[in-house]
Formats: sequence, C-alpha cells, structure tokens
Amino acid sequence: MTISIDPQKTNNESLQPKGWLRYFSFSLDHKVIGIQYLVCGFLFYLIGGTLASAIRIELASPMSDFMPRDVYNQVLTLHGTIMIFLWIVPVVNGAFGNYLIPFYVGARDMAFPRLNAVAFWLIPPSGLMLVASYFVEGAAQAGWTAYPPLSITTPQSGQIIWILSVLLLGGSSIFGGINFIATIIKLRRPGLKLMQLPMYCWAMLGTSLLVVLSTPVLAGTLILLSFDIIANTGFFNPVLGGNVVVYQHLFWFYSHPAVYIMVLPAFGLVSEILPVHARKPLFGYTTMVFSIMGIVVLGLVVWAHHMFTSGTPPWMRLFFTIATAFIAVPTGIKFFNWVATLWGGKISINSAMLFSCGFIINFVFGGITGVALAQVPFDIHVHDTYFVVAHFHYIVYGGTVFIIFSSIYHWFPKVTGKMLNEKLGIFHFIITFIGFNLCFAPQHWLGLNGMPRRVAEYDPQFQFVNQISSLGALLMAISTIPFLINVFLSVRNGKKAGDNPWNALTPEWLTSSPPPVENWEGEAPLVEEPYGYGKKLSEQK
Repeated sequence: MTISIDPQKTNNESLQPKGWLRYFSFSLDHKVIGIQYLVCGFLFYLIGGTLASAIRIELASPMSDFMPRDVYNQVLTLHGTIMIFLWIVPVVNGAFGNYLIPFYVGARDMAFPRLNAVAFWLIPPSGLMLVASYFVEGAAQAGWTAYPPLSITTPQSGQIIWILSVLLLGGSSIFGGINFIATIIKLRRPGLKLMQLPMYCWAMLGTSLLVVLSTPVLAGTLILLSFDIIANTGFFNPVLGGNVVVYQHLFWFYSHPAVYIMVLPAFGLVSEILPVHARKPLFGYTTMVFSIMGIVVLGLVVWAHHMFTSGTPPWMRLFFTIATAFIAVPTGIKFFNWVATLWGGKISINSAMLFSCGFIINFVFGGITGVALAQVPFDIHVHDTYFVVAHFHYIVYGGTVFIIFSSIYHWFPKVTGKMLNEKLGIFHFIITFIGFNLCFAPQHWLGLNGMPRRVAEYDPQFQFVNQISSLGALLMAISTIPFLINVFLSVRNGKKAGDNPWNALTPEWLTSSPPPVENWEGEAPLVEEPYGYGKKLSEQK
C-alpha cells in the first residue's frame, strides 16, 4: 500500500487566498495549518492564563472574597480544560507537528491534507463552545476530570456543552494522529530510513500511537456520562447502581497517556533544538528512539496510580507502583542524553537554549516528585492536595510550555524570515523562570502540610505561602508582555534572518525562509545525518 499526494490538487496556489487571508481559510498547506494551530492555541492560552490569574487572586486570601464558590469551581474547570485541550495538546502536536513533519520526511505535505484542515477547524468552534459554556446557566464546575457523581448532580446544561466540546477536540486529535502516522510511515523520501529521521518524528509517531489508542476510550466514557446526565441512565450514577470508580479507570486510561501526549512532542522538540545551539550531535540517538517507544508502552499501563485512594486492592497498587517507577527509566535516559549533548558543546546563550535548559531543570524536578507520588503511602498522604498541583504544573508548564516558547524562538526565523529580539527573549525567559518557580515550588509545601486543591477557602496558616505563589503567578502573567511585544515588533521590523541563521542541518533549514508552498523548489534533500555537526553542510546529501 502506498500513499501519495498530488501537489496540484492539495496546494493549488491559484485557489488559495493570498497574504494574511490564507490563515483564515480552509488551507491545505501544512505550514499554514501549523501556524493556524499555534496562533489559535496561543489565543486560548491567554484566556486560560487570565482564568489562572483569577484563581490566584482568589487564593491570595483564605476567604472566598473575590468570587463566589460556584464561580470559582467553574473558573477552575474552564482553566484546566482550556490549558490542556486548547493550548498544550494542539500546539505541541498540531502546530509544530504540522509545520515540521513533512519537512523531516521529505514530503510536500501531510498524507491527508483535507483531513488535516478538518482537524484544525474543529478546534475554534469547540473552543468557543467551551468558553461560552461558562456564560450559560449551570456552567460546568466538576473540574477538568468531570468526576461523577459531581458532574451528574451539578447543573447540567454547561456540563453537556463541556462534554460536546471535549468530544470534538478529541476527534481533532484522532484525525491528526492518524495523519501523522501515515505521513511518517508512508511519505518518507526514497532512501530515507526510519533510523535516520529527526527525533521529533519519533516523538510524534509515539504520541500519535497514544492518541489513536487512548482517545477513543475517553470519547466513549464521556458519551456514557452524557447518557447519565440526559437520559438518566446508571452507568456511573451511584444512585442508580452505577460505579464511579469505573469512570475513573476509563478516564485515566486516556488522561495519563495524555500527559505523554503533551510531553513526548516536547521531548522531540528539545532534541532538535539542543544539538543546533550546542553544535554537537544528539547523544544516544538509538537509545532515545527506544526510550520513546518504551514510554508509549508503559504509558498505557500506569493509569491507576491516580486511584490509590479509591479502594484499589493491594495487588493493583503494587503493579501500578512498579509500572510507574519503571517509566522513570526511559525518561531518565533522555535527561542524561540531553546533558551529554550539551557537555563539551559550543553552547550559544540565546532564548531558545535558555528555555530548553529551563525545561530540563523543571522537568527533572517534576519527574522526581512524580516518582514520589508513585509510592502508595506517600500518595495517600498528599492525594488531592497542592503537592499534586505543583507536580502536574512542573511537568506540563515547566516542561511542555517552556519548550513551546523555546521552539517559537528557534523556528520563528524559518516561519517569518525575521529574527526575534534576543534581549527581549532573554528577559522573557528570566521573568517566566522566576515567576514559574515562585508560583509552584511553594505549593509542594502547601500540599505536604495538608492544603486541599480545588477549594477557594483554606486554613489561614497557609495564607503567606499562597501569597508568594500568587506573586509568582503575577510575574508569569507579566512575562507574556515582552514576548508579545517581541513578536509584534519582529514581524514588522525584525532583522532579516536569511535561509539558515542557525546553520542547522535538519531538512527544514535547507530551503528558503519562509519556505515556498511546496517546501523546496526542486527535489527534497536527503539528510542522512540530521545531527552531523562537525561536518560541512556540503557533505550532507
């Protein structure tokens, strides 16, 4: 079986809008779709960040004095859902995956360009629907996990809109996952072997397998939950004989792999950035490939470590403790490979490198607390406390979001042909790094001392630490300003980048910046050593 694309059919320039209009169109160009994902995701990031600021303002004092309790629950629900399903997942998968994967495999476009466009255009209406659910009577307030019986007994109209929105976003992810698998496996340039692909291809292949295997389980679970709400069935409603623990098993079968759906692409992106700015080959390519596949397999068998307090039997606790501890091994391999890549390199101190190094520091700390949470006695002590909140944010924000910013600084010259201002970029990193750690590091102490998460009121003894955390959140919010100024000024008047300002070797840099519609003017280059630093560019095939 072969899959081929006809450039004349998929990217007919005469039928596509020109200039900025193409970003508001049903474009079939994978590069345009990637930018659509990025800009759309960032807009929702601003909304989610605003909601996070409202949460931290409320928590600056121990009493519920900034917003009513039910509104606090609604804001909390919307914040978590937006940040996961409308910011991190679409950007690290859809934005960078769409822009880079065809370049990396030597293709003119994705395997299914129209399905690719459909996958993106499911996101804006789903996101608007999700945000609009906040303004209807009875907005969802069961958290991003939507646990029954709370999601069944609270006002239902907003919860149904929430479910429909997440179902559409899950469909978008499945379409994208199928497309990435087909593109990586079937559209590789003749002569390009799997073990010659850039690491981001392997990361996206593993991520897409997780998406295709686990997302349908979430979809089925939410459909059953909607039946309980609308048709008064008893799948998860304990009043009617339903089992709420079964919901947790089904939900976390998707939602723990979802952590790796967010993190694995970040692993791939940082593996592309570090060799370029350290001027060294990526250390341990083969071990990194197998560690990605190991994470994919183990990621599907660790979900119940979220459920150690839900009455799980001892044998199940033991199995999931061991499985969770084992998944730290392939993750640790990557950490050592990144450090070895940096070791002895000619490191450039720029925005992309700083955010990547910040990612490594934050993610290692989040990984250590993750191993601690895998231990049943400790997990029972800190379950549903702010220790879990801190751990989760060190993974998904200190990890993935730092790499999103690193990737923007790295590939901005490719997309626009302009350079971002490095002074503003470094300033952006410093404020973000300080603000992030000031916000979330103290929350470990809060959790260890018993402050529960997802509540607007707390013991006054925790007020000072919460105020420190809120100050960090304020710095994180402020850090967005220099970034936006940088992007706006650089797009208009930025220094011209040239085709390959980083002297990188991966295929996207071997064409013009910005690239032509069909990626290359002639035949796609065959890059057998994407990390062959130390060799002249002319030695690349």
